[in-house]
Amino acid sequence: DISRDWDFMEEHQVKQCPTELATEKAKRERLKVGMGVDSSILPGDERPYTEYRPNDHHPADKGDEKNEQDNDEDDDKSDGWNVKSLEWLYDNGVCLSSGKLLTWTSNSEYAGRAVFSTAGIDKGEVVLTTPLIALRRDDFRIYKSDPDAEHERDTVDKSTVIGEELLFNYAYGHPDSPMLLVPNAPMANFINHGSEEDANVQIRWPSAGSKTARLFDWAYNRQKEDIYDDKFESTNHNAWLKDHPIDVMEKSGKLAFEYVALRDIEEDEEILIDYGDLWDDAWYEFQETHPNARSDFRHAIIVPDGFYPDNWLNVTDKYEIAEIQDLENNPLEPGVALPMTWAHNGKALSPKYGYIVGLERGFSDRFLAYSEETGVIELYRKLLTEQEGFRLKSDEFTTYKPGALTNTSKTSDVELDFFVQKYKADNYRMNMHFVGPWNEAARKSINEALGDAGFDLAMKGIGERFGYDNITCFHGSYMGVTHSDKALMHSDIYATNDKSWNIVFPLITVEGTEPELNIMAEDMNTVVGVHYLKDIAYAMGDFGFHQTRPSNYFDPSQSDGEESSAPIPIRVVFGAYCSQIDETNIAMLRHIYDGDDPAPFADQFTELPMREIHWTKTGSATLRYPEGSGLPETCEN
Repeated sequence: DISRDWDFMEEHQVKQCPTELATEKAKRERLKVGMGVDSSILPGDERPYTEYRPNDHHPADKGDEKNEQDNDEDDDKSDGWNVKSLEWLYDNGVCLSSGKLLTWTSNSEYAGRAVFSTAGIDKGEVVLTTPLIALRRDDFRIYKSDPDAEHERDTVDKSTVIGEELLFNYAYGHPDSPMLLVPNAPMANFINHGSEEDANVQIRWPSAGSKTARLFDWAYNRQKEDIYDDKFESTNHNAWLKDHPIDVMEKSGKLAFEYVALRDIEEDEEILIDYGDLWDDAWYEFQETHPNARSDFRHAIIVPDGFYPDNWLNVTDKYEIAEIQDLENNPLEPGVALPMTWAHNGKALSPKYGYIVGLERGFSDRFLAYSEETGVIELYRKLLTEQEGFRLKSDEFTTYKPGALTNTSKTSDVELDFFVQKYKADNYRMNMHFVGPWNEAARKSINEALGDAGFDLAMKGIGERFGYDNITCFHGSYMGVTHSDKALMHSDIYATNDKSWNIVFPLITVEGTEPELNIMAEDMNTVVGVHYLKDIAYAMGDFGFHQTRPSNYFDPSQSDGEESSAPIPIRVVFGAYCSQIDETNIAMLRHIYDGDDPAPFADQFTELPMREIHWTKTGSATLRYPEGSGLPETCEN
């Protein structure tokens, strides 16, 4: 049976979850209409990408057919777990310590615990092997903070560093690299500093062919189902040295280095390593200025020259999207849809749902002009500054005729009804207002304006990229905000067989501000902030998680109530929801949108063929001149 736990979660639990995930409820809905597959009936380890393995799954669980077979072949296995013999561990495993070490009080007056040899150690012998935690320098910084701040966005002040974590003293790094390596083997962090003359060990990367190299090459390069056994052959030795620091940090704990004896070490001798000239200089300077506060000293251990490869030096540790780094010199071609890729390695954030789309030159200005002419922008100025008659409560919904607010509107514009919803302002402490077409005249007006501005080219780019037969823009809405504190990470569309997109582009932005939009990578571990850019759209498909970033251009609750002659800064973007709607996803789209949004567009998902189609691969349909079952047969393009 499919679990119903999701349906009965407490409110505080739901708020910690991405609510548009492929929930058990959604899966039940898909099963009802024959669209989904119950993962319990799939053979072996097969799982659709929209479903996830339960937390209690283990590949060596009792009852697993593959492991039962293995158990019959190997008497060393018990209780369904793959237990290795001591002989196998001796041949294939790695002892982190040489067995000739212990910790005791250091001989130095400035040090506490230390590592000593318990037997003689030969020159070149590996004294200690340690896995490494790879971290950003920023991870060690302590920022000024105010835990009592009214808004979460004000809790941490990243412009003011007030110190470093104690762990910084145990990290190894290079002054020109953003990445630091923290040993986490027993005793590794008790090895104290010795001058160049006194040091008796140094660090090195695992030697090719060694058991250490073999084990960590497997750990770093392994794919999900790879097994470490005596048949494993290392083909990519110390692969982390070839990768960008960002990629290395994503595999933190799966790389290692060794402490090797520089000379013969006698029994009971303290193990010492040279922390580097920069560390030495910093320590002696600190001693002079802080003779009674040595515990406050913070400095990373400096790796020897040449230890860090050149590709780890003078690079950024920030996730950046290659396609928007240099648009001034390399503009995105109109109508081209490209997967957003990381600048540091060229890999896609998501081959499924994170895309950037080139719009026609001047598109943003043309659609902004339409939005001003119809009064939508004036409506936003009143809503976001909470003027009399335009002050909505959290989640309140109402309708306006924005054409009546401006003298630039045509007579027909005054008849356009738009809904307004102040979306969950109390929950997420923001003043995001959704504005969208409410009556049929407004819906058609929006679509025609999109087409006249050049949006047909964007649909063509998406359609051709994914091989669709047709696309319908089934909904569109404006989103306006002046302040946001903790907006929800969410996905507007999910489980539609990769045929639906939320295509977002800007109309009004505030210059000189932080990125406005967070986009989550497919691994759900990485979030990157991006700026809205003119004539550029971001396209999020099935499970395309994104989020409005914290901002504070203007907060009516914090204003003094006095009118200002300067215009209030506002941000307004537009999202077009487009899909190839067919028998594989029409029920899911109805499930997502029927009742979850006040706009009257859910009736488009009642039957096929679609009442309106706005792009076809033959080029016969457009936003201004659609095709579809809901149009008169005599309609001419």
